[in-house]
Amino acid sequence: MEDARRHYLDLIRHDGVTLSPELARAFATVPREVFVPDGFHRRDGRLVLPADPEFLRVVYSNDVLVTKLSGSRPISSSSQPSLMALMIEALDVRPGQRILEIGAGTGYNAALLATLGAEVTTVEVQADVADRARSALARAAIDGVRVENADGYTGGPAGAYDRIIVTVGVAGISPHWTDRLLPGGRIVAPVEHAGMHPVLSVDTGGEVTVVCPAGFMSAAGPLTARHPGSHPPPPSEPLSGLDPVVPARWGTTLEALAYRDLWFAAGVWHRRVTYASAPGREQSLIAVLDEDGPGSAVVLPDGAVLASAERCAAVALALADRWWATGRPPMRAWRATLASAGGPILVPGPWRLTRP
Repeated sequence: MEDARRHYLDLIRHDGVTLSPELARAFATVPREVFVPDGFHRRDGRLVLPADPEFLRVVYSNDVLVTKLSGSRPISSSSQPSLMALMIEALDVRPGQRILEIGAGTGYNAALLATLGAEVTTVEVQADVADRARSALARAAIDGVRVENADGYTGGPAGAYDRIIVTVGVAGISPHWTDRLLPGGRIVAPVEHAGMHPVLSVDTGGEVTVVCPAGFMSAAGPLTARHPGSHPPPPSEPLSGLDPVVPARWGTTLEALAYRDLWFAAGVWHRRVTYASAPGREQSLIAVLDEDGPGSAVVLPDGAVLASAERCAAVALALADRWWATGRPPMRAWRATLASAGGPILVPGPWRLTRP
């Protein structure tokens, strides 16, 4: 088991995460297997049970463990550990802090926070998920976590917090969370942008910065409210009728993170940008969807454009060229200020680029 957890830390670091000594100790000591006692589904949908020979190996992999489905749709999980680590590091946890977690999941993330010395209240809207998280925390002998079955939008029982972390994809920030935040606090949350949920950090002044790209299961209720700045959701089916209209132009193929930098900027500049799948392509692609019909266009990592509609192709080409000409800015270079969306949530206002 010691070797498995040491390898686990190596896998998390291999994904580009710098672990503080305290967080590394938390990952090395909190038993992840205790939080999935009934097994889980892998990313490909395959069920893994505790009796399976591969159970512990997969538990201590750098991958999401899906623990509840609605039909074939995942609705609860233990997130990818490297993403958990990035979010916890962005949260800047200190011993004695009070942390509100929105979305208990298996309870594993709350256990890591408590092991760092925080007092954690985790709010889960699904009663059965909350019960299982509560039981897992007890089996793991984790103190300092209170599990509440409540609507995450409201933030659960009254209280003030130094930090708030959200572990489910949302369309914006609940004003109930900002009301709960103590001076000097911050919120770390995955907020919808162009079909994905990049993780954002929000301080008490409403300043918004980007932590990392991510994709999360979406919340329910007011936290998914549409607003004037909403992008179209990813199409449920692969785009069709895509023909080459612009050849590869950059002389290089963008690596995954740089491609997501392009996607983030394209989403800032145009509200019809999302992610979509295309026939014969393994990865999802940056897509521009026609507002008045089924037309679309995608930008490939080498700068080529495929399209089924001329006007979508023109937009996709212009967005890619603008990002390249601007100096290929990383998503972390963007800043915004939290503002009212005219509904139940707060969203990043106009994004501004802080450096080329």
